[in-house]
Amino acid sequence: MKRTIPPVRDGAISRDRLAEQLRAARTRLTVVVAPAGWGKTTLLSAWATDPDEKRRIAWVSLDENDDEPARFWTYVLTALRDVSDDISREPLDALGVADLPAVDLALPVLLNELAATTAPHVLVLDDFHVLADPRIHEAVEFLIAYLPASLRVVVAGRADPPLPIARLRARGDLTELRAEQLRFRPDEAAALLSSVAGVDLERSAATTLWRRTEGWAAGLQLAALALRADPGRRRDDDRHLLDYFAAEVLPGLAPRQRDLLVRSAPLELLSGPLCDAALDVAGSAEVLDELVRADLFVAALDDDRQWYRCHRLLRDALRHQPGADPHIVLERAADWFAGHDRIDDAVSHLLVAGRDAAAAALMQRCAAWFFERGAAAGYLQLGERLSRSAVDAALAWSLAYAAALCGDRDGVNRWLDHAEATGTADTVVPGWRSLRAAVLTLRSNFGITDDEASRTIDLAREALALETADGAPGHPNVRPALGAALARDGRFDEAATFLLGVWRERHADSWPPWLVLMVAGTLAVCLVEAGRGDECDRVLREAAPLAAVVERERREASTPGIAALRLAEGRRRHQNADAGAAVVQLRRAVALTELHPRPSVLSRGLVYLADAELACGDRAAARAALSRAREVVENEPVNAFAVRLLEEAEARIGRGTARAAARSGALMEELTDRELSILRALQGTASQREIGSALFLSINTVKAYNKSLYRKLGVACRQDAVDAARNLGLI
Repeated sequence: MKRTIPPVRDGAISRDRLAEQLRAARTRLTVVVAPAGWGKTTLLSAWATDPDEKRRIAWVSLDENDDEPARFWTYVLTALRDVSDDISREPLDALGVADLPAVDLALPVLLNELAATTAPHVLVLDDFHVLADPRIHEAVEFLIAYLPASLRVVVAGRADPPLPIARLRARGDLTELRAEQLRFRPDEAAALLSSVAGVDLERSAATTLWRRTEGWAAGLQLAALALRADPGRRRDDDRHLLDYFAAEVLPGLAPRQRDLLVRSAPLELLSGPLCDAALDVAGSAEVLDELVRADLFVAALDDDRQWYRCHRLLRDALRHQPGADPHIVLERAADWFAGHDRIDDAVSHLLVAGRDAAAAALMQRCAAWFFERGAAAGYLQLGERLSRSAVDAALAWSLAYAAALCGDRDGVNRWLDHAEATGTADTVVPGWRSLRAAVLTLRSNFGITDDEASRTIDLAREALALETADGAPGHPNVRPALGAALARDGRFDEAATFLLGVWRERHADSWPPWLVLMVAGTLAVCLVEAGRGDECDRVLREAAPLAAVVERERREASTPGIAALRLAEGRRRHQNADAGAAVVQLRRAVALTELHPRPSVLSRGLVYLADAELACGDRAAARAALSRAREVVENEPVNAFAVRLLEEAEARIGRGTARAAARSGALMEELTDRELSILRALQGTASQREIGSALFLSINTVKAYNKSLYRKLGVACRQDAVDAARNLGLI
């Protein structure tokens, strides 16, 4: 429904001059901006369904519930896949990755796929003004900045989107349709008035109404409806047009039409079965169809006419009419949505109704519904809308878990703090014996950075003691959490011994696949680092069938243990003198690690890769891997083991060359990792703009880095910089 181009209303007036502008637009961005009622959606839907428009149109109709990055980009990527065979599932899979915003992974994958096709696409984002989340705005700006020729974006809304409008305009990359262009001309207004009113108006009468409405589409339609209800009324009546609707249009409707419009005003979306349930009536589908056919400000949202929307501007007027208690309508609607397995919509309607306690109870009862569908971000967003007094300790823990799945460490700790503050001895978290054990396990896994590994161990030990008191088996997650904490602190032999005992319990406890592979991956890496290669090989063999299934089904993004498993496998191939296979395996493993980035694990993977690259004789590739690892270590919280491992590798492989050169005086000043990245790129033929695009930097930023590079190397041009760097062993 949200990805369906709204059907063109019966009797809509063709606006060829505007449609031609949309067809001819080849700029990166087209904005259609005007206040409510100016016909933005009507114009765009007519253009998008016109046979003369040959491009593939992906459409997303937005509302306030979409103001969350994962939900927004899920709709966008799915809409593009709906219209194009050139877009795979990979961008969507990447979107499900915890810890990474869309701009870091999903959008680069999408842009690469679009760059590989010549088929023209257009993405339409209707009602963009309802989105306030700056993360969405930033990611859309990123998308527009790096658009390939095969994609153009159309944004419609009531205000300018928070995008670089001025810069795009100056570059000739912007097409604009605003109220002045959308304003109906006298001939278009006369045609609309005659079509809606069902009478031929004299030219002077049509002109009078056009002047009074100033070409405003909704105003013209309201006036036409008033004329249809009373063809003999005065054309120069200067009462407010909304008064026409309330005083004359509504009374002219059939009672059941008027009743449905007024009583359903609290509902954003309408359907026959929903209205029947929410209004406690029968026959709503027939009435909605009548209203659409009569062009009475109800628009169908799909070709099958199952779902509808009343014009938002007029819903405001309808709410002032006496009708059913809006809270009761919303509560009944919530019951209907819940009964049709649309729990998110049910919760949202309860929140609008002000029934926070009922919404909170439904969220707690149906938490698994959200998590099984990969909708943790939506669950978290709904939780943020609840009054804090409605959130008990068990729900707070579930919200903390959702935050963990979204990579929101601050959210994890905030909701866990709330759980501890509101919990009692009687609080029950499903599957756990102890609320405190559940809190400590989640906090140790997701609430603490890698540089506080010893604190993580303390929390995990306390959780294990609480959960297994009196010989109880405890929750399946509590032991793996302690093993992971020991590994994070570099205590690999101790962690390996502990996790081997846990690994033997996997069948008896009926673990879910993600938990099996998480334990396998952590255990395998610990065995490698502890020098227990034969045991590692056995674990790899035992985990291989399940890992193969996950990879065959492309579920790596939702199974973080795969990355650690493949890192261990690649390291073992290197240790067994199969360096070529190790490089192939480790390059993929590092990419998987970046799906769920724990900085210490990512740094370790890059060091493994550097060692394997060096064993294959590719010193430049080894240095590149170490340069990336150094950037991680210097910019992210990592444990002491990660720092030591990297320093040892730098000493072996020679990443310290630049530092040695700086100390010896051959280099004026040590190069930063970003400068080294650009220096490597300067060896090729890419322009500065292309280098910036590849590194996601602006052209001005690349120029600034080049100036710094030239100064430090004591050169004046690109080729001299490359030659000097090679002489110093930097590249």
